[in-house]
Amino acid sequence: MKVTGFISLWTLVALPCGQPANPAEHEDVVKHAIKLHRGKGAVVTQRKQWVLESCRKLSGLLRQKNVVLNKLKNAIRAVEKDAGLSDEEKLFQVHTFEIFQKELNESENSVFQAIHGLQRALQGDYKDVVNMKESSRQRLEALREAAIKEEMEYVELLAAEKHQVEALKNMQHQNKSLSMLDEILEDVRKAADRLEEEIEEHAFDDNKSVRGVNFEAVLRVEEDEANSKRNTSKREVEDDLGLSMLIDSQNNQYILTKPRDSTIPRADHHFIKDIVTIGMLSLPCGWLCTTIGLPTMFGYIICGVLLGPSGLNSIKSIVQVETLGEFGVFFTLFLVGLEFSPERLRKVWKISLQGPCYMTVLMIAFGLLWGHLLQIRPTQSVFISTCLSLSSTPLVSRFLAGSVRGDKEGDIDYSSVLLGMLVMQDVQLGLFIAVMPTLIQVGVSTHSSIFKEILRILILIGQILFSLAAVFLLCLVVKTYLIGPYYRKLHTESKGNKEILILGITAFIFLMLTITELLDVSMELGCFLAGALISSQGHMVTEEIMSCIEPIRDFLAIIFFASIGLHVFPTFVIYELTVLLFLTLSVVIMKFVLAVLVLSLILPKTSQYIKWIVSAGLAQVSEFSFVLGSRARRAGIISREVYLLILSVTTLSLLLAPALWRAAIMKCVPRPERRSST
Repeated sequence: MKVTGFISLWTLVALPCGQPANPAEHEDVVKHAIKLHRGKGAVVTQRKQWVLESCRKLSGLLRQKNVVLNKLKNAIRAVEKDAGLSDEEKLFQVHTFEIFQKELNESENSVFQAIHGLQRALQGDYKDVVNMKESSRQRLEALREAAIKEEMEYVELLAAEKHQVEALKNMQHQNKSLSMLDEILEDVRKAADRLEEEIEEHAFDDNKSVRGVNFEAVLRVEEDEANSKRNTSKREVEDDLGLSMLIDSQNNQYILTKPRDSTIPRADHHFIKDIVTIGMLSLPCGWLCTTIGLPTMFGYIICGVLLGPSGLNSIKSIVQVETLGEFGVFFTLFLVGLEFSPERLRKVWKISLQGPCYMTVLMIAFGLLWGHLLQIRPTQSVFISTCLSLSSTPLVSRFLAGSVRGDKEGDIDYSSVLLGMLVMQDVQLGLFIAVMPTLIQVGVSTHSSIFKEILRILILIGQILFSLAAVFLLCLVVKTYLIGPYYRKLHTESKGNKEILILGITAFIFLMLTITELLDVSMELGCFLAGALISSQGHMVTEEIMSCIEPIRDFLAIIFFASIGLHVFPTFVIYELTVLLFLTLSVVIMKFVLAVLVLSLILPKTSQYIKWIVSAGLAQVSEFSFVLGSRARRAGIISREVYLLILSVTTLSLLLAPALWRAAIMKCVPRPERRSST
């Protein structure tokens, strides 16, 4: 019975490759096949006769294919011997015959691959889900490879068609005399063809055999539904790829990053619309927050919530918006460094180095303790504790805007301590990102290899410390020999034209950012150090550069805080409000208490009063926990539920931060200074 069913289904695969038949014959074949499959309406003799007839047709097709292949070989030999054809024309005709040969061979291979797949499926156990999944995966891979081959063949046919049209045009031009204008246009056409061949990158062919590359099935969606109603040809749609979006089977969405034809300018209209929408909605949201006494940054976060996946879902280029928002962080930290002179840095560097390290160690210790009580894996406990130990540098920078001042002689300015500790946390962030792959391996390693992984972590820490030493040595050289002449040159060239000054300062920021990135240190540290180096040139220089860079920073900061709102999910917060409030208050109180404890040990006695303000500034969770959480979720360190909890706790802690900051300012800062701090 199994053999008979196999032969019957085998013939079903073979029949589509037969000679053309009318629709009525196809319908009869389908009905008869269904009856055979169900075991109804067919006697044994009819079934055998049908099978033999189908096999006979398949054998005839295979013999016919061999005859055609021999004819093609003879045709190729005839073309190669034809002296009346040019070498280019011979190559074209031979290539056309080879394409047809490939089509015949691929069609035959498809038939036998289908038969082999059917045989493998019949031999398998229908109750074994793993076996069925493996068979499905193999069929999917075969279909993907077949689709790729067909796509390549289609491209070759398009090229052959183009060559045929050009050959026809050349024959027409040879039969008639060309005017001077036609000759010029013909030369331009040939030059354009050469240009396309020079700049075209065969990215598909170059990367399809690279290790780790997988074939995926994607959907291409036009930007505007109205496009489908237009009377456009297929060729016009293919030329309009820049306005399309690709969606894979995992619901990831992609846009065009580099077109095949680089001579045509294209624009990402999704991204343009997203930025325009954020810019327009940020104004009323920021205005509303200002009216009710909240910082404007929460208005921008609300703007992101309204436009993001939990709201109107109108933002299409989420990754691009977040990428642009990162520049807001870069320029914010540059201006922070611009207000943070080397003298202030020298005054608090020990506190800035010791404080974050002690706090991170204590947070990890408490995390491991609670993880042991709640039976959470150590790797997950370490990751969550490290995420929660980080504080938001952009948020605190906005709190401290305009608060640079001198305190009593011999005292330490709380803004200097706070900013120094935050910058050190940014360095820790870079270290943690570098250590994360090792943390993943520790989670799946046996006890015998854990020692090796710990040794690797210690080696990574040593590399980071070496990189930090190299960065600060470079800063010393730049401050002593380069930054002064560089700024004077910029100032001289930019008289009457601020464009050169802005471009020169931006280039210096990006240079420091690139250097720290190459040394495996946080990019944010490079931006901060760029500002600190320029601030060493004096107060007048600082004021001039700040007036130029602040508008750029403000616009990019709006994009950054709106991108945070894209990852805020109010419905999830409402569903789990009690749990989230308890977790958020616990994290905020724990960070505040730990910061007070650490600062009590490392601050001088004359500056103990600032520990309350600094602790209030550190008692929230950094927005970079979104980045760390997403990486950890993809790596399997944390689950989806834990990831959503981290996002929600981070958001709520950022919302509570202004209230805690104002309470600390009211308690500890004298009234004349309070206005500039809030």
